[in-house]
Amino acid sequence: MEVKFNDLTKKFGNFTAVDHLTMTMTNGVYGLLGVNGAGKTTMMRMLCTLLKPTSGSITCNGKDIFEMDSEYRNLLGYLPQDFGFYPEFTVQDYLMYIASLKGVRPAVAKKRVKELISKVGLSKVTNRKMKKLSGGMKRRAGIAQAMLNNPAILVLDEPTAGLDPNERIRFRNLISELSEERLVLLSTHIVSDIEYIANQIWLMKDGKLVRSGTSDELIRTMPVDVWKCFVRKSAVSSMAEKYKISNMKAESDGVELRIISKEKPVPEAKCVEASLEDVFLYYFGEKTGNKNAEF
Repeated sequence: MEVKFNDLTKKFGNFTAVDHLTMTMTNGVYGLLGVNGAGKTTMMRMLCTLLKPTSGSITCNGKDIFEMDSEYRNLLGYLPQDFGFYPEFTVQDYLMYIASLKGVRPAVAKKRVKELISKVGLSKVTNRKMKKLSGGMKRRAGIAQAMLNNPAILVLDEPTAGLDPNERIRFRNLISELSEERLVLLSTHIVSDIEYIANQIWLMKDGKLVRSGTSDELIRTMPVDVWKCFVRKSAVSSMAEKYKISNMKAESDGVELRIISKEKPVPEAKCVEASLEDVFLYYFGEKTGNKNAEF
C-alpha cells in the first residue's frame, strides 16, 4: 500500500489551509503533529475524499483517489474528531448500522462487530446505549466503526481528544495493535500520543510540512540545545520573554527552568538531553513572558 500527496493544496477563499504538501506513506503508523489550526483536519478530510483539493493530487498505488471512488473508500476507515451517532442506539446496534452503510453483508457484519467489540474492550457494554458511554468508550466505539470494513488505510483525527491519561494509554496501545499490516495516519497536538507508536512523525505548521522523521531523528536534528538552570523567582519573567521555556519547577528558593536556546541562557546552565516535547515547543511554541507571573 502506497499513498502519495503530490503538491497538495487546499484554499478557502484567500486562506491557504494546506500549502503544497508532498509526502509518501506506506504501511505503518504516521503521526501528524501540530497545533490546532495547522491544517491537519483539512488534509485528512482530503485524504478521506470529503474535500477536494484546490490543486495537486492524492494517489493510492498510483491511482487518483477521487477517480477510484468506491474502490478507494472500501480501503478506508475514518474516525473524525467529532463523529455522529444515534444516542438511543446500543453499541451493537450502532456498529451494525454503520456496517450496513458500508455495505458489509449482515452475516459478516454480525461476526465482525462481535470481534471488534471485544478488541476495543466494550464487551461488557455491548447493550448499553451510546449516550450512556463515557468519552473514552465512545472513542473506542468510534475506532470499532472505522475498522468494520477491515481497512487498509486507517485515518484518526485527534482520537484522544478529551480523554483522561488512562484512556489515552489504552487508546495508544489499541492503535499500535491495529497498525499491523495497514497504513495508519493519526493527527494530534498531544506529543505523547505518537511519541512511542509512530514510525514517522510529521510536524505541520500553517498548512506546511516543516519537519519529518522518527522521534529520535527529530530530537537529534533539532538545531538548538536544551538547558536546565536555576534562577531567582524575580528573574523568571525576563527569562520567559527572552527564551522558550518548556518547563518550570518552583522551589522555595527559586525556580528550575528548562530552556530551549542556541545560546547558554545563564553561566550556570547545564546542557541536557532533548525530548520530543522540546522539539514541539521549538517549532510551535512562543516565548511566553508574563510580567505578572507569581510563584
